[in-house]
Amino acid sequence: GYEVREYLYQKWGRQCVYCGANSVKLEVEHIVPKSKGGTNRVNNLTLACHGCNQAKGNLDARDFLSGKPDVLKRILGKAKQPLLDAAAVNSTRWQLYQSLKETGLSVAVGTGGRTKYNRIKLGLPKGHWVDAACVGEVATLKIVTRQPLLIKAMGHGCRQVIQMDKYGFPRKGYKPKHPVKGWKTGDIVNVVAGKNAGLKGVRIKSVRAKGNFDLIGSFNGASNKVLSASQNYIQCVHRHDGYSYSFAE
Repeated sequence: GYEVREYLYQKWGRQCVYCGANSVKLEVEHIVPKSKGGTNRVNNLTLACHGCNQAKGNLDARDFLSGKPDVLKRILGKAKQPLLDAAAVNSTRWQLYQSLKETGLSVAVGTGGRTKYNRIKLGLPKGHWVDAACVGEVATLKIVTRQPLLIKAMGHGCRQVIQMDKYGFPRKGYKPKHPVKGWKTGDIVNVVAGKNAGLKGVRIKSVRAKGNFDLIGSFNGASNKVLSASQNYIQCVHRHDGYSYSFAE
């Protein structure tokens, strides 16, 4: 039942199909009531607010919406349509599962509804990293950190020789062919001297031939703040490898 409800939320856009209310508690509704031969199949289920559900009662949706043909046409047309994204995933997920099992590693699978149920039951916040820990059968879960490391693929720049503005004129000078004094954008450094001494784990945003670099990071509670420091005042922690590293807020 829980997973069916989550499926209906996604399919019907988390709103009442009759009046369009989306900020109220929604109830599972039979398009054709069971008293008139309706089934519990997903294509006969939809979502309605309490008021519309009570007003409809055991009426067929065709009778209830006899004065709203546009709404009726939309509901009946969408009722038998599968979720396109879910259909695309279903066509490949079991092949992916079998391929993962062949690696010999422990593989756990579960539905999105089950994952959400586990997360809510354990009282955990919403987050991709939390959802990954709540997949499948999860009785208890001990999280030893509240600040996971976020890794994002950034690449090594592009092959564009010079940046242009929207009119096609050069906006900046030519990019350097080699790192400036051994440094390049994306290097992670600590500031060991100068007025910004003490900053740790900041990233080089841009390098200059004169040796003054722009650094970007979190300073004094502000995120993505840009400061400048001399290349003589910084110490390398990690050379740029095509990925960005940061901690979740």
